[in-house]
Amino acid sequence: MKARRSEVLSTRYRIAEQTLIVDFGSRMRVLSSAPKRGGLQTARYLLNHQVPAGPVRQNVPSDWEHPARYLRRIAETLGVDQSCVALMTAVPMKRVVTSREMRHGIWVECLATVGVTNAVRAGEPPRYEPGSSMVGTAGTINLILVTNACLAMSALVGAVQVATESKTGVLRDHAVPSWTGRPGATGTGTDAVVVACALRGRGPRHPYAGTHTDLGSMIGLVVADCLTQGLARANQWTADHSI
Repeated sequence: MKARRSEVLSTRYRIAEQTLIVDFGSRMRVLSSAPKRGGLQTARYLLNHQVPAGPVRQNVPSDWEHPARYLRRIAETLGVDQSCVALMTAVPMKRVVTSREMRHGIWVECLATVGVTNAVRAGEPPRYEPGSSMVGTAGTINLILVTNACLAMSALVGAVQVATESKTGVLRDHAVPSWTGRPGATGTGTDAVVVACALRGRGPRHPYAGTHTDLGSMIGLVVADCLTQGLARANQWTADHSI
């Protein structure tokens, strides 16, 4: 799939201290699988923080052994509201990619960091069994979706579904293998997705966000665009750092 040129985003963001800081401008409704304040929340800020690459060893203390506590400290250091939603990844923040779509006054924007060294095909056994020395490696796809629409709960869930379908489609198109070497990776073992939308009364209400809707179509496009850009950057990074 050919990557499309991204437009200037309405969503404000900056990078500081190895952290992507997204400022929604006001509180938004957020549904996510984030390690800090995941689930259904309201928040103004979202963080995507870079941690060192490499395996995380079980029973060996680390700064991010308790992700929510660690990310709270990062928010404090950055002077960001501690009620933010926060993610972590080993992907460098200089590899953040963005994309935007707009139709009929509704826009959808995506910010993403893409790493696939931890790629897995859904249904495969966990990479490391409990009690083994390592429980994970670098490589995460963090997707952050923002829209000026107000989504019903069903639409928020639908947005996550469409984002996941789009992500998996691009991974299949690019023949990204699982860590086992099997073809057909569907994601990584540590992926996270965030969908942020306007609160009730602050944006056009949408009861659905499936692939038969304009909203769902835009979600699919921006995620596919970000994944395509992100994979290209990941491949370039690997080539530049190979020996």
